[in-house]
Amino acid sequence: MSDHVYKQIELTGSSTVSSDEAIRCAIARASKTLRHLHWFEVTETRGLIEGDKVMHWQVTIKVGLRIDE
Repeated sequence: MSDHVYKQIELTGSSTVSSDEAIRCAIARASKTLRHLHWFEVTETRGLIEGDKVMHWQVTIKVGLRIDE
């Protein structure tokens, strides 16, 4: 088994549905142009309130990409 090296990038996804959906959106979009996405960590969560309701979620994540051998 070989050792792996990772690069970290920061992404921010948004959604009107939920914070989980904002994370999924960020990962899905990144996976269209980046390879070897391996893990993520939530670093920040924000939301937009209109009236008394949450209308929009924005989640910032760190994503680890495995570097090619």
